[in-house]
Amino acid sequence: MQLFYDATLSATDTVFSFDKEESKHIVKVLRKKDGDILFVTNGLGYLFTTQITLASEKNCTVQITDVELQKPLAYQLHLAVAPTKMNDRFEWFLEKATEIGLSEITPILCDHAERKHINLDRFEKVMVSAMKQSNQCYLPKIHPLTPFTAFVKEVRAGQIFVAHCEETERYSLKSKLNLNQQTTILIGPEGDFSSAEIQLALAQNYQPVTLGNTRLRTETAALAACHSVSFIHQ
Repeated sequence: MQLFYDATLSATDTVFSFDKEESKHIVKVLRKKDGDILFVTNGLGYLFTTQITLASEKNCTVQITDVELQKPLAYQLHLAVAPTKMNDRFEWFLEKATEIGLSEITPILCDHAERKHINLDRFEKVMVSAMKQSNQCYLPKIHPLTPFTAFVKEVRAGQIFVAHCEETERYSLKSKLNLNQQTTILIGPEGDFSSAEIQLALAQNYQPVTLGNTRLRTETAALAACHSVSFIHQ
């Protein structure tokens, strides 16, 4: 199944037109024509079955013939991750984490930050592409860059973890994960969280965890955490 995306679609729509860029891609590149079937999602769980009524490169129009609300993930995972110095590494994480499955991502600004500015629109495009490629109908929500202190001081339901590398008491993440609970995991920059940040997280009742015996890059650690939560729900 080839999946298309448009955030403006609602479950009550009966007719829909793609924007100029997507219309050109559908008609000129994919060579779709009148009568062909297209599958579209709005990223909110809905899968729309549509049929092309006007195969125009400027305004490809479809009739919606069926709407289904897809089953969501069995878990809610929120990853708060320090952006990497190289954008492509963080985008790689966003792509793979979206494919595996999670609910929310918050880039966090830490004491040892490698990057203090992000392109949120670019990040969302990467996630949309990954959602479409993996045939999912739920687009994870990505938040603006948020200071670490502001993030950890917000009250959060469910399990909350801080993954760090300090030689203090820590637990294996997999030993602490529970099924069907909201889960939030903090992943620091290449230089790790500062001692002050770790102490602040612990004071806010975050559980200290380790992701293994080796020192991982930020994007690897974040993806390992994402897969761990996904794996226990298989």
